[in-house]
Amino acid sequence: MFKPELISSLGRYSGRKFASDFVAGIIVGIVALPLAIAFAIASGVEPAAGLFTAIIAGFLISALGGSTVQIGGPTGAFTVIIYGIVSQFGLSGLATATVMAGILLILLGAFKMGGLVKFIPYTIVTGFTAGIAVTIAGGQLGNFFGLTPDFSSPVVLLGEEYSKMPGDFLPKMMAFAHFFGTFDLYSFLVAGVSLVFLFVWARFIKKIPGSIVVILVTTILTVVLRNMCGMEISTIGEIPTSLPSPTLPDFSLKTVTTLFPTAVSIAVLAAIESLLSAAVADGMTGDKHDSNTELIGQGIANIVTPLFGGIPATGAIARTATNIKNGGRTPVAGIVHALTLLVIVLFAGKYAAWIPMPALAAVLVNVAWNMAGFPAIRALLRGQKSDICVFSVTFLITVFVDLTVAITVGLGFAAFFFIKKMIDLSEVQSGGGISGGIGNSVNTIDMPEEKLDIPDGAMVYEIDGPLFFGTVRKFEVAVEKAGIQYKVLILRMRNTSYLDAGGIRALEQALAALGRRKVTLVLSGVHEQPRRLLEKTGMVERLGAENVCDNIALALARTRAILAS
Repeated sequence: MFKPELISSLGRYSGRKFASDFVAGIIVGIVALPLAIAFAIASGVEPAAGLFTAIIAGFLISALGGSTVQIGGPTGAFTVIIYGIVSQFGLSGLATATVMAGILLILLGAFKMGGLVKFIPYTIVTGFTAGIAVTIAGGQLGNFFGLTPDFSSPVVLLGEEYSKMPGDFLPKMMAFAHFFGTFDLYSFLVAGVSLVFLFVWARFIKKIPGSIVVILVTTILTVVLRNMCGMEISTIGEIPTSLPSPTLPDFSLKTVTTLFPTAVSIAVLAAIESLLSAAVADGMTGDKHDSNTELIGQGIANIVTPLFGGIPATGAIARTATNIKNGGRTPVAGIVHALTLLVIVLFAGKYAAWIPMPALAAVLVNVAWNMAGFPAIRALLRGQKSDICVFSVTFLITVFVDLTVAITVGLGFAAFFFIKKMIDLSEVQSGGGISGGIGNSVNTIDMPEEKLDIPDGAMVYEIDGPLFFGTVRKFEVAVEKAGIQYKVLILRMRNTSYLDAGGIRALEQALAALGRRKVTLVLSGVHEQPRRLLEKTGMVERLGAENVCDNIALALARTRAILAS
C-alpha cells in the first residue's frame, strides 16, 4: 500500500515540530539555491531548469516519498548523464527520457524492488561516485580559468571534428587545452580565491554553508567592479521570475525506443542515489525509510518536473544532511525548502543574473571534492585486490566511457570475484574437515548444544556465512535490534569465512550507530581472511585490538571486563 511518510508524520505533528521544520526548511532552501543553479549549468541546461527542478521535485519528493527528512532536487551525480543526453537528443529528448525514468521508478516501487538496490556493492558505488566527481570537476575547468571556447569553425580533437563543446570527458579536456590561450586572469582569481575560501570556511564554520557566502560576496563584487572599473566577468544571465507552463514531451514510438536505454540509466542512478541518501539519513536520525514508497515518490517527481522544463531529480545527500543538522524531522521541512526557493525565484530571481560563473565553478569543484569520498577510497586501497579492481574498473569506465556501462561491468567483476572467492574458501573448508554449507543469514544466538553464560547487559549475534555486499542488509537489521539497554554487542563470526569492502562498510556503520548508543562492539571467532582485511583497513584499530577475540570464551571474558568497568 502506497502511504507517503508525510501522512504518518502529520498524524503525530505539533507546533514545536513545525517550528523546527520551518527553520530547517528555510536554511536548506537557501543552501539549495546556488547548488541548483550550478548543477543545471554543469548539465548543459539553463540555470532556471535547476531551480524549477529543486522547487517542483523537492516539493513532490518530500510530500510523496518514504523518508521523513529526504531533500530532493538536482544533484551532481546526474550532470554527466544529462550533459550527454542534451548534447545528443536536446532538451526535448531529456524531458522524454526523464518521464520514462519516472515511470520505471514507480514500477520498481510498486513491485517492491527497492531492496534490490542494496545489492549493488559498496565498491561500485564508491567507484562511480568518485568518477562522477572527477567528471564534474573536469567539466568546470573552462569556467574556472575563464576560457572562451570558440566552435564557430569546427575544431579537430583526437582525430574528430567538433562544432560544439564535446560531452565526453577526454575530448572535453582536449578542448580546454586547445583553448587555454583564452585564459582570463580575473576569472581565475575569483574562482581560485572562492575555492580556497570554501575549504577554509568548512574547516572552521559548520552551521553556515560557505557556498552561500561565496555567491553573495562574489555577486556584489561583480556588480561593484563592473560599475566602478568596467571589469567584465561571465555571469549566469537572466532567470525567469515565474514557473513556465507545462509542455508535453515527444512520446512517438521512435523516440521512446531510442531513449529507453537512457531512461534506464536515469532510473537506476536515481534509485541508487535516493536510497543511498535515505539510508544515510536513517543513520543520522535513527528512523527507517520505506524504500518502495521512496521510489514511487521519486518516480512521480521525475514525471512531473520535466513537464515544467526541469531535469532529473533524486535525493540529495548534502542537503538532506543539512536539513537534519538544522532540526528538520518531518517531510514538512522539505516542503518549506521548496516553497522558500519559489519565493526567492518570484521576488529575487532578477538579482541571480549577476552571479559570476567562476564562483559557481569553485562551488562545483568543492562539491566534487566532497563527493569523491577520499577516506572511503583510501580504505578500499588498503583492502583486498578484488575490491581495488572492482573500484578501479568502475571509476575509469565512469570517467572515460559511461556510467551505465560502469555499473554493469562493475557488477560483472564483483560477481566473478565473489564466486571465485567462494570456490577457494569452499576448497579450504573441505580440506580442513569443516562440514556444512555457507549460509547467508544473520541470527541471534540460539544453539542448545552450547551453554553460554551471557552476562546481563550483553547481546550475542552470529553471522552464518560470508558478510559481503549481498548480506549486509541482514546484518544491519540484526544490529538495529540491539537497543540501548545493551552495553555490549558480541558479533560471532566463526562461520564468516569471507569479508569484502561492503562488509567492512557495514561494520563501520554499525560501530558508529552503536557508539552513539554507547554500546561496545566485540568480534568473536574471526577467520584469517576477515582478520587480514580488518587489519589492512584499520578496523581492528577502530574497534580496539582487545575487542577482536579468537573465540566466544575470550569474547565473553572481554564483555564482563567492559561491563565491570
